[in-house]
Amino acid sequence: MNVLNVTRSFSRSWRALLALAVGGSLSSCAVGPNYKRPDLTVPPVYKGVASANAAPDGAIPAAWWTLFNDPELAKLSTDALAANLSIQAAMARVDQAREATKSSAGNFFPALSLSPSIRRSGSAAGAATSYSLPLQLNYELDVWGRLRRQYEASKQSELASADDYEFVRQTTLASVAQAYFTIRFYDREISLFEEALDLYRKQLDLTNTKYKAGLAPQTDLLQAQTQVNSATNQLIEVRRSRTKQEHALAILLGLPPGEITFAPQPLSTPIPAVPVGLPANLLNRRPDVAESEHDLAAANAEIGVATADFFPSFGLNGSAGFNSNSASNLTDWANRAWSLTPSADLPIFQGGQLVAARARAKARYQELVANYRAAVLTAFRDVEDSLSDLQLLSEKATSLTATIESAREYSRLTQLQYNQGLTTYLQVIDANQTLLNNELSAAQAHLDRLNATVLLIKALGGGWDGVPVSEHR
Repeated sequence: MNVLNVTRSFSRSWRALLALAVGGSLSSCAVGPNYKRPDLTVPPVYKGVASANAAPDGAIPAAWWTLFNDPELAKLSTDALAANLSIQAAMARVDQAREATKSSAGNFFPALSLSPSIRRSGSAAGAATSYSLPLQLNYELDVWGRLRRQYEASKQSELASADDYEFVRQTTLASVAQAYFTIRFYDREISLFEEALDLYRKQLDLTNTKYKAGLAPQTDLLQAQTQVNSATNQLIEVRRSRTKQEHALAILLGLPPGEITFAPQPLSTPIPAVPVGLPANLLNRRPDVAESEHDLAAANAEIGVATADFFPSFGLNGSAGFNSNSASNLTDWANRAWSLTPSADLPIFQGGQLVAARARAKARYQELVANYRAAVLTAFRDVEDSLSDLQLLSEKATSLTATIESAREYSRLTQLQYNQGLTTYLQVIDANQTLLNNELSAAQAHLDRLNATVLLIKALGGGWDGVPVSEHR
């Protein structure tokens, strides 16, 4: 009879006892409080949804970047999901937490180990050798639910790690969209400066002709040249900023900074309407809020672990195998040996350690309750901030459109008056600068509206739909 068959024979004698022990553990109570979400004050609707460019109903798609209807943005988003290093690091943290949960689940099962040994001993009567081949068993009976609370805490920590991954993912996608829009904004600025420079150079040529004809003072010529130089310097700075923004976007895509180059394309992406939904849905759709609640649920389970330590622990310790003075007949059936020992450990005096540990667990829970409520309030504020930004920036864009029309006509009339000798060149410079500044402000307002839209989508959870903590227990 080989070792495996003998081991199987011995294991049958333990199965009934183990089944009874496991069944008793799983059916027993788990001390400590069961998790319950803290009471929260949730507004019925968002205050700013009526006046902002937002849809009150509907859900944000998981691929939320498709709302902008921009194929290049869609490609950048999918590339970032595949190669962004922060996302990969967050996924590795999820894998670590998942394995920690599996390790915690292993505590529910008996630990078996094979411990062969050879012992040589001697006395006045002579020397002897003994051989042992035992299979050791150690098993803790989860009478008070300590192991279940430990597993619950590990599982909630794993889910918090998954929520953190989603938060990193949403943050990265928002950063990609904002970086892309900023590059296109710089393209718009470059286009405006190039158009302005073309006009300024024509005005410089005209002023130079008038100066040579004695129809304009040298100061007009110097002012025209200064305006050209100033616009040129601003254009160089915008190009520098654009290059740096390309480098930043490359890093988000997991690429070396010099590996991507975007062809110029002035910002023209329309502002989409974003489905906002109800505030009550935000608690399960914001990954950072969900992460905070999973951390809270884990802390709640740790109170149960600390409470179970006050109660006696019960276990089973056993061994089955062979003992012999000869290696040749070690596995003979006659040399079999086994033992099964129930054990109990009752804490009587621990110097206040158990009381302190439970008090610490409760204080930790209260800290995370405050953190969770703060996370919820911050989430509502983020949504309201983005909604108010969208409303006010929309009003600003409308005002700038009318202002640009006035500034353009002002510039045209001032140039005519200068050509007729009715005004100074300083007035022409002022009119030109007024027009350029308002056109730059309009481009900035459009970028701000796009960024506010991205932040609103992120504030609403970016199309992620989590599962309530109670459904994970």
